[in-house]
Order: sequence, then structure tokens, then C-alpha cells
Amino acid sequence: MAGGIYLIQDDDRLVEMMEQPYDSEDQLQDLLVTYPNLIAGDQIDRATARRWLLISREAAPSDEETAVQWSLDHLFLDQNAVPTLVDVRRTPNAELRQKVLGQSIDYAANALFYWPIDSIISLFEANCRDRGRDPEQIFEEFLGADANEDRFWQKVKTNLQAGKVRLVFVADEISAEMRRVVEFLNEQMDPVEVLALEIKQYVSEDGLRTLVPRVIGQTAEAQQKKSSATRERRRWDESSFFAEIKARRGADEAQMAKAIYLWAKSQEPEVQIQWGTGDAYGGFAAQLAHRGRKPYQLFTVDITGRMEISADNYGSQPPFNGEHNWLELRSKLSSIGLSLPTEPGERRSPSLALFTLQDESALKQVIQTFDWVIEQIQAL
Repeated sequence: MAGGIYLIQDDDRLVEMMEQPYDSEDQLQDLLVTYPNLIAGDQIDRATARRWLLISREAAPSDEETAVQWSLDHLFLDQNAVPTLVDVRRTPNAELRQKVLGQSIDYAANALFYWPIDSIISLFEANCRDRGRDPEQIFEEFLGADANEDRFWQKVKTNLQAGKVRLVFVADEISAEMRRVVEFLNEQMDPVEVLALEIKQYVSEDGLRTLVPRVIGQTAEAQQKKSSATRERRRWDESSFFAEIKARRGADEAQMAKAIYLWAKSQEPEVQIQWGTGDAYGGFAAQLAHRGRKPYQLFTVDITGRMEISADNYGSQPPFNGEHNWLELRSKLSSIGLSLPTEPGERRSPSLALFTLQDESALKQVIQTFDWVIEQIQAL
């Protein structure tokens, strides 16, 4: 056994606790589920300690048709809605280390594809049911009674789209080789944060047990890069957005986005354009103001080349919160590729890819559908 640590009891007795390996990876995984604070949020961010919302243990890709056959050990979110992907191994050797690193980078690169926001919400709710807890109660305990849950989930999606995720490799011992790799990746990958977490276990002869977490990978250079990126909040506008979407998605998709934007502008002053902020993700929302009511967000268009709506936004307000009107809306939106849930108010964010609108008739049908939506709302 390796050297230990010492506890001073109330009777001034010195208790030696010796380092002891975990019985299995499952034991270490169970500890993270029961005690998420072991992920040492105070070491990851010393200014504002990270707190953790467990989304799922053994989170598999949501797409059943994918050829990838694996599951992530743990998926957490922190209070800033940053997805935190945790992989647990007991003292990985060189071969296993390479496999773990490669697989985890795969997770980060494909997180939005493997876990779209609807899937993440479903995983969270299923995890709460399995633990016999109310999802709303857990969410309130995590962010407070005044937190806007819909806004939080939207921020999760924004972070995924921007590639803003955190990879955490957990083991009872992090080798010097693993440390160098993690430090290198954390310096080079932006905005992805790559960390290793060593959690050593110490046990006394009379059964006392202490767990000591230590975050590895935060070099001064990496911390400076990440903090600088965090401070940058770009305000998008018409010029920057269309230049960016053309560079990322090509002239055809930029043209589709511009046609939708110009239609929304033609509806002013009833429809207002709201531009988003972010260093890597951006887009605009079309909102309909109507008789002093809460504005309707008709849809958003972003630089990933997608148009999206919020099912909960539509289903929670008249006229579409009624069963008949909801079914009619569902039919109309389904015809243009936006699939609403059966019941109004269910959290879901259907989207369609702009490249599917290159046919002029398809784009015309989308615009006509939202013309109809506006008519239904204004008829109240």
C-alpha cells in the first residue's frame, strides 16, 4: 500500500489512513452518482465553484441507428449549462488510456448528434423517475426557485452547438503520461475543457474512509485561454450573421436564411428580430408582439443552418394551448418538417435543416405556414 494520511480524533488520537484501491470501477461510479461534489467543482473554478446536475448514468447515443456501440459513464450539467462528460477508469494503462482519450474526444465532437436537447431532457426525467424524485424539485434545488428552466435547457443546447463541453477523466490514479496528454489537450482545445480527476481512497483499520479528489490539467496557459474565451460575448447582427453562416454552411443555406429573415422583417412592427450573443454560436429569433401579451417566439434561425421552434412556447399560450388548435398547428408544422409532440406544453424543440428548403416551393410553404400562425394569434 502507498503512504497514507492522518486524522486527529477528538480524544487527540492519531488515526492513520492508508491508501486503498477501489474494489471496482462500479464502486467509483456509484460514488460520483451519490456524491457529485467529488467532481471538485471548487478546484475546476476557484472563483465560482461548479455544481452538478446529474443527467444520466450510462448515457448511450440517442440514435438507435448509429453504428457506435458504447455509453458514457456519466453526463452532468453545471449551473452554467455546460455539459460535463465523465469517463471513469481504475488506473488506466497505456493501451486503455489511448482508448479512453479517443472515445472521449468522440463524445465531445459528436455530443450534439448523440444527445440532442430533447434527448438530454428525457434522460434527466428518466433518471429522476428511477431515483423516485420529482424533476422540477431537483431542478429547483439545483438552480433555485426563481430559475427559468426553459432558458436553462436552451442554454444547454447553445453550449452544445458551440462545442462548449467539458471532458473529465476520472481514476484513482492519474499517471504522468496521462497528465501530460490532458494538459496538452486542455491548452489546445477551445472551447472544450479537458480535465483529469484523481480520487484517491484512504481507509483506516477501524473502517473510517476518506476520499481525496484532485483536478489535473489546468495549466496557467489553459486557464488564461478559457477565461478569456468566457469573457468574450459577441453580439450578432445582420452583417456578421450572414457572413458567418455563408462561411460555415455555404451560399445556398445563407440564401435560405436570408429569405426567412427578409420575410420576418417585412412583418414589422408586429414581428421583431432579436439577435443572440455568443463567441461561437449565433442566430436570430422572430418574435410576435400581440396586444400586451407575452411575445410569441415564432422561430429561431442559427449559424448551424437550422430553423427551430419551441413546442412549449406554443403550447403554453392561446390559441394553441387548446386541443383542437394544437392539433391543427401540429398538422401545419408537420407538413413543413417540424414535428410537434402530441400534447401541448411538452418540452421539445423541433428543427429543420435549411438545406431542405432549396426548392422554392418548400421555402414558400414554410413562409405561408408562419403567415397562418400569425393570423391565428392575431385573431384572438
